[in-house]
Amino acid sequence: MTVIKQSDFIQSIADAFQFISFYHPADFIKAMAEAYEHEQSPAAKNAIAQILINSRMSAEGHRPICQDTGIAVVFVKAGMNVSWDATMSVQEMVDEGVRRAYTDKDNPLRASVLSDPDGHRKNTRDNTPAVVHMEIVPGDRIEVKLAAKGGGSESKSRFAVLNPSDDVVEWILGQIPTMGGDWCPPGMLGVGIGGTPEKAMVMAKESLMAPINLHELRKRGPKNRAEALRLELHEKVNALGMGAQGLGGLTTVLDVKVLDYATHAVMKPVAIVPNCAATRHIEFHLDGSGAARFEAPSLENWPKLALDLSSGAKRVNLETLTKSETATWKAGDRLLLTGKIVTGRDAAHKRLTDLIAKGEKLPVDLTNRLIYYVGPVDAVRDEAVGPAGPTTSRRMDKFMDAMLGQTGLLGSIGKSERGAQAIDAIKRHQGVHLIAVGGAAYLVSKAIRAARVLAFQDLGMEAIHEFDVKDMPVTVAVDTGGNAVHESGPREWRARIGKIPVTVRA
Repeated sequence: MTVIKQSDFIQSIADAFQFISFYHPADFIKAMAEAYEHEQSPAAKNAIAQILINSRMSAEGHRPICQDTGIAVVFVKAGMNVSWDATMSVQEMVDEGVRRAYTDKDNPLRASVLSDPDGHRKNTRDNTPAVVHMEIVPGDRIEVKLAAKGGGSESKSRFAVLNPSDDVVEWILGQIPTMGGDWCPPGMLGVGIGGTPEKAMVMAKESLMAPINLHELRKRGPKNRAEALRLELHEKVNALGMGAQGLGGLTTVLDVKVLDYATHAVMKPVAIVPNCAATRHIEFHLDGSGAARFEAPSLENWPKLALDLSSGAKRVNLETLTKSETATWKAGDRLLLTGKIVTGRDAAHKRLTDLIAKGEKLPVDLTNRLIYYVGPVDAVRDEAVGPAGPTTSRRMDKFMDAMLGQTGLLGSIGKSERGAQAIDAIKRHQGVHLIAVGGAAYLVSKAIRAARVLAFQDLGMEAIHEFDVKDMPVTVAVDTGGNAVHESGPREWRARIGKIPVTVRA
């Protein structure tokens, strides 16, 4: 009988999460490189290039691909003939592995997990507990598939119980435009069909652990309904024209995965779980011979791209920036920012707007400033800050009116689109919204020369920082007139592609 030692299991979990924090899977790099060569949209091509360059930098520097180092999701299939030499439960062993990985002194990963989710929402500081799915199967070894799933893509998951006669493809195509660019495409789309509601969601998540291999499926042809759906959805989702970062383009998904299961006669549960450009997953097996070993990929897997971020971009001195200058910016303009910006996310915005409502003085002066929606990774060695890519902008929409109207703030920097509420506030207050590329966190961090905490230090990565930046690359997503690239871009590329079914409301 195979004996799995507790120490081997824990070490394998820890090593795996460290490994995927800075190494993209080789199949993802290949698919992204092909998407880059295929892409015709300049904005999308630029975004894909930044993601690929960031990926290589992370592989070389052993630093996180994305500042959101994810919530730990682990699928364990334990053979029935396996014996454990352990005193801890499987959940406890996984959590210990996650704890070691996320608090590693050489490559600390951002702690994003909060306990008491509808109460105090206190950060657990080590990213535990993990979400563990376990199954007992025939055999004499342990199979582990794990992923670090970012909150931006997770929050765009969708679920519905359709009627038996409803069209799955039509429903999915109706959902994708509502997800926008918040999930940082291009990536993968996981689909679960059947079972019960929770079964469909788990299948959609587990399907994302498989490699990108749509080209192989296309070559041999589908053998069942699930495989036929993969091909149909891949073509039709890309025909929506959402493109990289939701800016409009030819590639929104690199692959679509579908798992199905028997279900009740009166229903058809369907779940969608997207996987972002920070695709981080791996599979390993334990057979009692020791901890898993992970082989570093060759740097030859990455295309050698040279991207001149200054070409066609306007240089902006943040120390002299005023509304009269931001009023000249147009949606789609590329900028290089130099000077000081402040940071702030959900928790900081809540505290600031509460102080505004009470008429109390703010702890930071936001006059003529830009605020960056970011929760950075802790710095190591000579870094000013760790990977510091943008977070989802729409979570701050409800704060936009107060922030622009009562603080002197000029605008914001985040990722993806703003909702109607925020765009209306931006237009009324003559503000702006800029975007950095989600999935290029390490690249963005190289533009940050100094960082310090200004307020709310107890919030950890959500504290308000001041960043001193040099040539930070951003794009004007919403200008002072309320014009938005995330509306015009996908609309243009849907029309160019010209394959959208007339029954789909995009």
